Amino acid sequence: MARWGMVIDEKRCIGCWACTIACKQEHFLPPGVFWNRVLIGESGKYPLVSKEIYPILCNHCRDPICVKVCPTGATYQRDDGIVVIDYDKCIGCRYCVIACPYQQRTFYNDDKKEYFPGQGLTPFEVLGKKLYPLQKGTVTKCTFCVERIDAGLKKGLKPGVDREATPACVNACVPKARVFGDLDDPSNEVSRLIKEKKGKQFHGEFGTDPAVYYLAK
Repeated sequence: MARWGMVIDEKRCIGCWACTIACKQEHFLPPGVFWNRVLIGESGKYPLVSKEIYPILCNHCRDPICVKVCPTGATYQRDDGIVVIDYDKCIGCRYCVIACPYQQRTFYNDDKKEYFPGQGLTPFEVLGKKLYPLQKGTVTKCTFCVERIDAGLKKGLKPGVDREATPACVNACVPKARVFGDLDDPSNEVSRLIKEKKGKQFHGEFGTDPAVYYLAK
C-alpha cells in the first residue's frame, strides 16, 4: 500500500493562486471555504526586502491529532495515509479545528452564502450542490483529491504521473512547484526530491509526521 504525499518547491512557487482556484473548481467549494491557500508576505527591511510565498494545505499527517480528538470517528485515516472526513458522522464539535496544529480545517455553517450576494446562485454553484454537496454544520478540508486517486488506480493509472489520477492543485501548478507520489517508494519522484534536496516538513517538531514536504529557497 502506498503512502501518498506531496513535495512543494518554494523556489518555483510564484504565488499565482492556480492551486487555490483549481481546488475550488474541482470540489465546488463555496464562498469562504479554501482547502488550498497561499500565504504571501515580506521579510527584511528596505531596500533589502524579499517576497515570501508559502502554499499550505492539509498535511495528511502519519500521526494525525485530528483523528485522535474526533469523538465520533468522523475524521479517520485511510490505509494510504490520507485523512478524510465522514460528513454523516461529523457533529460539528470542532475539536479537530482546535487540535489541528496547521489550522487547515474549516467549519462550514453557512449554506446560503452566494458568490454574488443577492443575485442568486451561479450555474457553477447550482451544479456544485448536486455533484459535491457540503453538509451544513460539519468540518471540511483538503482530501488530496481522493476521488481522483481512487478512480485513477482502478483504471491502472499512477497518481503523480497520470493527470487523471493526480490532485487538481498539482495539475494546475504552472511552474511545476508541486509533485505528488508515494512516500514509501524510494524510487518515486517525491522520495527522490526529499532526499536529494533535503525536503522539510512544516513544523516537524509537532511530531505529527506530515505527508507534505517543502523544498526551501
